[in-house]
Amino acid sequence: MDNGVFARLRFSRQILILQIAVVALVLVVGMALVSWLLWSTLRDQYGERALGIAHTVSVDPVVVAGAAARRPGGELEERVRAVTARTGALFVVITDDQGIRLAHPDPAQIGERVSTDPSEALAGNDVVSEVQEGTLGVSVRSKTPIRAPEGRVVGEVSVGYRIGAATGDLIRLVLLSAAFAAGALALGAGASALLTRRLHRLTHGLEPRELTELLYEREAVLHGIGEGMLAVDAKGRVSARNAEAERLLGRPLPVGAELSALDLSPRLRRAVAQTESVDNLLAVAGDRVLVVNSRAVHRDDRDLGTVLTLRDRTDLDALTRELDAVRSLSDGLRAQRHEFRNRLHTLSGLLQLGHNGEAIEYLQTLTETAIAPGGLGDAVTDPYLRALVSAKIAQAREKDVELRLSDDSWVRGTVTDPSVANTVVGNLLDNAVHAARIGPRRPATVEIALLQQGADLHVSVVDSGAGVAATIRDTVFDEGVSTKLTPGHGLGLALARQAARARGGDVWLADPGGEHRGALFVAALPGLLSEEEHP
Repeated sequence: MDNGVFARLRFSRQILILQIAVVALVLVVGMALVSWLLWSTLRDQYGERALGIAHTVSVDPVVVAGAAARRPGGELEERVRAVTARTGALFVVITDDQGIRLAHPDPAQIGERVSTDPSEALAGNDVVSEVQEGTLGVSVRSKTPIRAPEGRVVGEVSVGYRIGAATGDLIRLVLLSAAFAAGALALGAGASALLTRRLHRLTHGLEPRELTELLYEREAVLHGIGEGMLAVDAKGRVSARNAEAERLLGRPLPVGAELSALDLSPRLRRAVAQTESVDNLLAVAGDRVLVVNSRAVHRDDRDLGTVLTLRDRTDLDALTRELDAVRSLSDGLRAQRHEFRNRLHTLSGLLQLGHNGEAIEYLQTLTETAIAPGGLGDAVTDPYLRALVSAKIAQAREKDVELRLSDDSWVRGTVTDPSVANTVVGNLLDNAVHAARIGPRRPATVEIALLQQGADLHVSVVDSGAGVAATIRDTVFDEGVSTKLTPGHGLGLALARQAARARGGDVWLADPGGEHRGALFVAALPGLLSEEEHP
């Protein structure tokens, strides 16, 4: 077949043709080998048969005596004819020790020297299975010496079978083998056709060139997008991922690995397990907040698994937390300004009404009770912690919750990472204020203790709420677990713990609370403070 025509065929047809060609070539070589082996075997069989007949004739006393006396024809001729007729041999020839025929199927040849070399047999050796051409044509012949009683070689016996007899047997055996070979070729062609059909089905009819292009496109899509991509097959194994997914999740994602064996967020695991699409699910991975979208993939009613896209919203979340902190500070300042204005109005009213004594007494009261903003006193000197707690106090007051700093608080260092402090302290206070506000006890209170130990900051927050329900005590730090009814919550405690653990610390539930007290959360933040006292 022309190379151009062959190249234009579909890959599956090329494979089929090549497979059939290989099977046919193997069969041809096999048949040639079998034919050669059969021919060798048949030749040896006829040669051994001829040698056996020659041995029998060579020990006949009449033949030994006639050969020794060099008597042609007569009894030797009769013996030769009888043996030839009985065995079906082409010829039986007897010669003397000079190679002169003493008996031959053709009487005219008697007395003539044999047409083939008799020297090997006359030297006392057997000649087996030689294919030679003589006066009667090409034959398979064997020769043996005739020995007198004293052991002297007095002649030879040559027995031959027509080569056509062996060829006929060979043809019959070859035809039988050819029938089996034809069946094997048909079976091989059928198997090749089935294999080609399966290959076509597995590749959905795509050619190798198209598969190569798909591979290039897959790599371009996987590594060319800015989002993380993680594909999981129907058995829960990683089938594809890009470098961005590994970066966002903070761990290698080897292809073929069981997803259950990887340390991933519970929300990510649930997103993979969902049979329906999941949009804009927030999940925590290390110190990152990810937006996860999940799509189940099906083709021809076959479940191909799930594809997750991951977007990093850590920076956005950090900006949001900073905005919340700024808003908290502004709310605190607004509340203080409102309170200060009320006091000024009261003082102005007393003066305008001429109650100078009462005005002086009111000013003395304000002066004696005035402390640092937010009611923190001088136990905490770091400006960031003071501003954060003061703002939370103001926010809590607007929600009818009393937030206070414990008497045993003591912080003289300066916060070195305000983002971590805002994440941990801010989330703990927000959750405590919410728990106290919806709790059964009144007045609703929250108490925070801040304690410095070297460069480490220890935080404890206790509220007057109903405590943490027994059903969520083990999962309260898991993302998505929240007592709030509105969606979009359940990340605060998870982020607080992740931020603390990123610095080698931790956040934990020290006391779940219950009938007589609220929950107590504790945080340890190593290295968050400088050991130098803030002025």
